[in-house]
Amino acid sequence: MASLENKRKKELDDLQQLIQYEFCDLSLLNTALTHSSYTANRHEVLEHNERLEFLGDSVLSMIISQYIFKSCNEMAEGQLTRIRANIVCEQSLYAAARKINLGRYLLLSKGEELTGGRTRPSILADAFEALIAAIYLDGGIGKAKIFVLNKLSNIIKQAIQNKIISDFKSFIQEHIQKSSQGKITYMLLSEEGPDHNKIFEMAIMLEDKILGKGQGASKKEAQQAAAKNAIDNLGIEYE
Repeated sequence: MASLENKRKKELDDLQQLIQYEFCDLSLLNTALTHSSYTANRHEVLEHNERLEFLGDSVLSMIISQYIFKSCNEMAEGQLTRIRANIVCEQSLYAAARKINLGRYLLLSKGEELTGGRTRPSILADAFEALIAAIYLDGGIGKAKIFVLNKLSNIIKQAIQNKIISDFKSFIQEHIQKSSQGKITYMLLSEEGPDHNKIFEMAIMLEDKILGKGQGASKKEAQQAAAKNAIDNLGIEYE
């Protein structure tokens, strides 16, 4: 058991270096990375990250609201609300979580891991919010603010410049049509899990070439993820 604990501590130490924050209470970080599926069938009492996620959502919203309020002083309430919504959303937090490889450090059940939990947008976005809360509880609002503004800097900039898109399918469709490269189609690659918890994997195709792949709890969600993956793979600029 000691070796497992040491291995976990090493993983958490690696993550702390990545996020450039050292926890006083390492258990907070571990809880932030513990998915509810991991605790479900264990004999020992373990806390998962859902309560931290709840707090992190509020902390994140406050930090972003204050930042754009001060940075965009010529903008009306409606514009500020739109910008904040584009930052404090699943797709933006998922992108930020992927940049620090957060999925690698999650504690998941074997079933959740086998169905792609480490790369699932909802799980990664929730864990990112839980991580914000853990930093806030451990080091205060100042440290949380430094982390948020650093890790979301590009996303904040894109949101202010109205360069964040939510419909990746339409975006890439328009891009392909403009350049007359061919026809976009989507192909179901796999469908796993019970009826109440299906995971779909889709591929976006240009003629017979795979441009990107993505997973989701529905075919539509997986198609959006595949389109986003294709946009990233092709290096398409949001215009």
